[in-house]
Amino acid sequence: MPMARTQLSFDRETLSRARRRANEMGISLAEYVRRLVDADLEARPPAASPDVVFDLGSSGGSDIAAHKDRMIGEAMARGRE
Repeated sequence: MPMARTQLSFDRETLSRARRRANEMGISLAEYVRRLVDADLEARPPAASPDVVFDLGSSGGSDIAAHKDRMIGEAMARGRE
């Protein structure tokens, strides 16, 4: 696959650490960056946690769970009318 050149800017400390890591892996800095980008692009986004829907609001003191059968029955009966 043909390569395209680009230019990236890093602060000195980050660049130094990246070069050291690439050297430890026995690869060039360019290959190290390519691998990081490839890994990031292949990663799947994390699934949304069900926790994001909890505690969004108040039920107003109702206890829907205790009366769900009756409520579903009433709703179904209204749908048949």
